[in-house]
Amino acid sequence: MRGRTAHEGGAARLADPLEPLTLLLQHLRSSPEGLSERESARRLLVHGPNALVRRGGTRWPGELGRQFTHPLALVLAVAAVLAWFSGSPALGMAITAVIVLNAAFAFFQEVQAERAVEALEAFLPSHARVLRDGRPQQVEAVQLVPGDVLLVEEGDSICADARLLEGEIQVDISTLTGESEPVARSADSVDTGVPLLHARDVVFSGTVCTGGQAQAVVTATGMHTELGRIAALTARVVREDSPLEHQVKRVAWLIAAVAVGVGIGFLPLGLLAGLGWSAAISFAIGLLVANVPEGLLPTITLALAVGVRDLARRGAVVKRLSAVETLGSTTVICTDKTGTLTENHMRVTSLWTSDGPTTPQAMTPRTDLVVVAAAACTNAESGEGTADEAKGDPTEVALLELASARGLATTPAQRAARRRHLFPFDSRLKLMTTLDEWNGSTTALTAHTKGAPEEVLPRCTHLQHPDGPVPLTEGERAAVTAAMDDYAAAGLRVLAVADRTLLAGTPAPADRREVERDLCLLGLVAMNDPPRPQVAAAIDLAHQAGIRVHVVTGDYGVTAAAIARRVGIGGDHPRIVTGSELDQLSEPELDQLLATGGEVVFARSTPEAKLRIADALRAEGQVVAMTGDGVNDAPALRRADIGIAMGRSGTDVAREASTMVLTDDDFTTIVTAIQAGRRIYDNVRKFILYIFAHAVPEIVPFLAFALSGGAVPLPLTVLQILAIDLGTDTLPALALSREPAEPGAMQRPPRPRTQNVIDRAMLLRAWAFLGLISAFLVMTAFATVLLRAGWRPGDPVGTGSPLHHTYRQATTVTWAGIVACQLGTAVAVRTEHASLRTVGLFTNRPLLAALGIALAFAVAAVYLPAAHTVLGTEALTPGQWALIAPFPVIVWGADEARRWYRRRP
Repeated sequence: MRGRTAHEGGAARLADPLEPLTLLLQHLRSSPEGLSERESARRLLVHGPNALVRRGGTRWPGELGRQFTHPLALVLAVAAVLAWFSGSPALGMAITAVIVLNAAFAFFQEVQAERAVEALEAFLPSHARVLRDGRPQQVEAVQLVPGDVLLVEEGDSICADARLLEGEIQVDISTLTGESEPVARSADSVDTGVPLLHARDVVFSGTVCTGGQAQAVVTATGMHTELGRIAALTARVVREDSPLEHQVKRVAWLIAAVAVGVGIGFLPLGLLAGLGWSAAISFAIGLLVANVPEGLLPTITLALAVGVRDLARRGAVVKRLSAVETLGSTTVICTDKTGTLTENHMRVTSLWTSDGPTTPQAMTPRTDLVVVAAAACTNAESGEGTADEAKGDPTEVALLELASARGLATTPAQRAARRRHLFPFDSRLKLMTTLDEWNGSTTALTAHTKGAPEEVLPRCTHLQHPDGPVPLTEGERAAVTAAMDDYAAAGLRVLAVADRTLLAGTPAPADRREVERDLCLLGLVAMNDPPRPQVAAAIDLAHQAGIRVHVVTGDYGVTAAAIARRVGIGGDHPRIVTGSELDQLSEPELDQLLATGGEVVFARSTPEAKLRIADALRAEGQVVAMTGDGVNDAPALRRADIGIAMGRSGTDVAREASTMVLTDDDFTTIVTAIQAGRRIYDNVRKFILYIFAHAVPEIVPFLAFALSGGAVPLPLTVLQILAIDLGTDTLPALALSREPAEPGAMQRPPRPRTQNVIDRAMLLRAWAFLGLISAFLVMTAFATVLLRAGWRPGDPVGTGSPLHHTYRQATTVTWAGIVACQLGTAVAVRTEHASLRTVGLFTNRPLLAALGIALAFAVAAVYLPAAHTVLGTEALTPGQWALIAPFPVIVWGADEARRWYRRRP
């Protein structure tokens, strides 16, 4: 047996794909001619379709039920039950309606956000070519079964794990390993004692053939493939609550405990003060409802939904609402290199000949030789210079684009007509060679070789000079090596290009070793996948915000470190930790490495290693954003607080595992999203402060009623409280979520994971300052209206009494006074420290519109007869309106003075 057992790694297989081919075919009960249609149909029933088991979407009964078990909903349910038993069914129905509307609205917003990425395409290709009944035919990819013989050629997506039977191909396996360079796979290559992914005669589901042709027998399908193993690993990672979700639940339980405690505690107090049971229960219900901010949950949901839509317009599709806020608390970004920091498009940046380095635009005979030979030794198609239409290895595409730009391009048909033999790229040799009829000769062949300079140079005996090939001296070898080192230090990928003319009439050698010797070095080609132009500025902004950026990639460490250095990650000498080095680190050593505060380039990372990194960072209290595009990234994307997948180049598995999908694959969008997250977090605090500030003027009237033993009539009814919390609170609170970012938002460090969204300073400002001022104002207005009419404590105000009309006006003044205080509070909470002049009165026009609507709602509630019946309001006189008109200015002015006092040196 070679490699591992058939059941190792969690993928149950019919046979070990590394065992001798004859035994493998025997165990699979197959042959090089493939299966019959009848046998394949039977196996499809036994093994199931060739598809990954996807995570289901929102399970609506459970998700909807979760909205009803929220602590704030439970407190309201207690109040509704009390209302029913106290003989107030209308109030009970009103509170129940509030619970249902809140739950339905929050659930609807969550579902809408999750559906934002459901239109992404399926990961596996839709069709495959196989041998059935000895004949090639096309079948749906989901119908592949173990034992099928798969026909693979250039450009095909491979839809199952398979062992090569014949042929040689180049395969892009970056989705599994993170390697950006295609690898060679050949039926003639037999490795022993190697990991399955490194076996050179095995191909895997989810990879792409970039060159060559081959036949392969399918060894595993669906969840039994290597792709399925990673998908299963991803599914085992449990989703945890985001920081905002955790904090809101914590605060909600606190509010629920306070509301129930206050209600139970004051119930006997009301009885002792002389209230009857019915009045005491009404009093308890009032305290419960007044303590519960009914508008909090829908407002948070709406604010986050608005953030989701804003980010979608900027290129980031967020799948979970709370992730918008979590982005703002990000402390570490773990990013891939290819396609995220870079453009994912190779470009030739320099050429080297015996005269030294030169630009790709230099038009000399020797540089033309390099370009023409390099273009001949390719299998890619340039797409006429359009990157989106190019097919094949990105390195070869770059060579073809250079040839096209210099007017030296040949079509694939012309290239094929000249080619007599191909020695494909070998990942061990790091070489590729073609034998071509050249310069019009039909007898002599020219070998064109390209590959790693350290492999090509030892095979060269001559160097191309202006007068032709000359022997390669030691001094010239040293010059070539120095040029290689200079390019490598700059993070460029270097290819050496050489040729050799075979003697006329000599048959093409079958052994590549006979061809790839005594070569003439034509020159070096240096190319890179350049960083996106805007990434360096985004990295700098992230650093200003106190965010560390680690590179976690499956690519080579030197290349990744060079790109990291160019964009500003890790300083001038980024720390490189390879996958093997990471495996040797103990957990304390890894924790110490990540706790040093520096930025690290993790190279050759495996899926398990990425999970380790994410877990280690989160264990030290970091909020981790992890980017990725390949299948190998999926488990870490799920584990991270924010998993960020690529929308263009990413796989469907990665997109499903992620929390956010970048439609433009641009790292800069991540920093933009973090800015938006910080702004949203600040604004969430603003509207929570706004909502909490009205708890005090809603509670104080009930306390006055209870403590006076009913001598002071209720200044406010429970339904009027609901009209405030749901009618006039919600729109201004939502408009506060559109508040522009305060200056310096990206110049402050990230907040700790343990920092509460609601802290002591916020509660003091809401309850002990804004709330007390508002309560004093509305109670003064209530007493003024009654006293002007001749009321004295204890006088009856019930239906049929002379003061009943005045009492209804007094409660209406209390209700409208709280609304007026809301207007001043909304303007006051727009800033934490700065003055209104600094922020600008008209910079948040949605807030001005919302305040106008809230005021219109208040006027309608005061004058519409239907509102009189439901809410118990009454039309007010101009004098009564004049009484509450100054309230907004008083509330805002008091807070403006407080902030001015705090800003003093």
